[in-house]
Amino acid sequence: MVEVLLEPCGQEVATPEGGCNPNVTSVTRLPRNDRCDSTLEESNLSPIEHFYNGQNIFVTGGTGFMGKLLIEKLLRDCPGISSIYLLIRPKKGKDIHERVEELFDDPLFDKLKEKQPKFRHQIVAIPGDCEQPGLGMSVASRETIARNVSIVFHVAATVRFDEKMKLAVPINVRSPKDLMGLCKEMSSLKSFVHVSTAYAPCTQNFIEERLYEPPIEADKLITIVESIDEKLIDEIAPRLLGAWPNTYTFTKAVAESIVVKEAGNLPVGIFRPGIVISTYMEPLRGWIDNLYGPTGVAAGAGTGILRTIHCDGSMRANVVPGDLTVNALIACAWDVANRRKSVTTKEENCTTDVPFYNYVSIDNPITYEEMKVLSEKYGLEFPTGKAVWYYSFRNTKYKIIHLFYMYLLHLLPALVIDAATLCLGKQPRLLKIYKRIHKFMNVLNYFSMREWKFSNDNVKMLVNKLSDKDRERFPCDVVQIDWDYYFRTYIQGIRVYLIKDPLDTLPQARVRWQRLYWMHQTLKIILACGLLRICWLVVSLLLRGYAHRFA
Repeated sequence: MVEVLLEPCGQEVATPEGGCNPNVTSVTRLPRNDRCDSTLEESNLSPIEHFYNGQNIFVTGGTGFMGKLLIEKLLRDCPGISSIYLLIRPKKGKDIHERVEELFDDPLFDKLKEKQPKFRHQIVAIPGDCEQPGLGMSVASRETIARNVSIVFHVAATVRFDEKMKLAVPINVRSPKDLMGLCKEMSSLKSFVHVSTAYAPCTQNFIEERLYEPPIEADKLITIVESIDEKLIDEIAPRLLGAWPNTYTFTKAVAESIVVKEAGNLPVGIFRPGIVISTYMEPLRGWIDNLYGPTGVAAGAGTGILRTIHCDGSMRANVVPGDLTVNALIACAWDVANRRKSVTTKEENCTTDVPFYNYVSIDNPITYEEMKVLSEKYGLEFPTGKAVWYYSFRNTKYKIIHLFYMYLLHLLPALVIDAATLCLGKQPRLLKIYKRIHKFMNVLNYFSMREWKFSNDNVKMLVNKLSDKDRERFPCDVVQIDWDYYFRTYIQGIRVYLIKDPLDTLPQARVRWQRLYWMHQTLKIILACGLLRICWLVVSLLLRGYAHRFA
């Protein structure tokens, strides 16, 4: 069998299959147009556009939330890019060709299709899997990447907080190590950016832009996970985690250490975003494709399912919009390359410091209570017709009160409704839904009841380095965010892109919402009357007892 690779200018190179991963059959590329022979007028390019002009980029995690935004932005506002190589794996019965087609079917790419209709010629699909050793790439694929790529974004990760250690370690720890090994083979590497999280060093109260001591040495962790069966790993996982609250932050902390350790003299940077939620301005306002973190809470509250969460509303929520985050990521790669150029060393192989970028919202903070108020404000303005009950949500600081609300407002109604459903001969579901919701809330507790301080000097310096044109094209200054306006688009985005309820159904939804409101108020009156009746009975019995006692 022969594996066919198409080079950036469309040249075919036939290579033998020897050494290929058995799950990898080919590297495919859509046909190129004649862009290879054309050049942009460089005098009109901004510094960031000039940096990306003519470059080949390798992206892992391109089918995830941040990966999609990164690809879309690079193609739309850096049209001089030669190619973007996407590491992609077959999934759910779909091969890499189908997954690429599915990727660009997302409405996120509609604006790109209008502005750059031939962008598909810049996409190269590379079969691979971050869960597999060596990124699941064939020898031929590695040679292609090593020969052509000059900029690398490692965005791939499993972001589930409660992910099994057996899966989290290969994806979050081993894959960045393997990618660093591949970067060392690249003859023209200009910049490599590893995407981490601001909460990787979450055991610290004050998180600076530097590496912290990892919970365990990376190679040791990889060896443990690879040599022990899953059941035993699950049993020892709590001891491995130590002070870290979950496998996500734990593996991300370890990954940072392996990136720094393997960096050597490579141009490497580590980007730490806060809690990334929907887009602010572009390419679609309010676009979001997942229910993680605050988005899941807002969606649950907006549909009337979620009534309480254990959260200290006075704490600052370190949320950042998706589009601004990706703009900062793109600028970071440029900054990493410039930093490398400015470093003068006497020896070629000397190690340079790896810059960290804490992309957080400390300069324009918003608390969880302010988020709740804004979500309620615009949730009531743009209700969904798929709501099961009227909005009634609260941040509950004290756990005992939260548990009371949870049993009264979640489990008791679910028990009653499931019992009625069972009597009708149907399958009960609500208790199972709340079981998953409560598991989700328990995972969030660590973050909703704490607040961290961050330094972000590198990000501030980065913003100050941007030219006027780059500030306009790649805005990433969180100080400019108007949170009230942002939440208006955020809540609409949840309604449209996650709940799948288009805005043209708003008139019907408001009618339904009004009906739910009166049902909600009626139920409150009935419950209040019942409570007063019970109190009256108790008081009457006490008064009778006292009367008999003193008679």
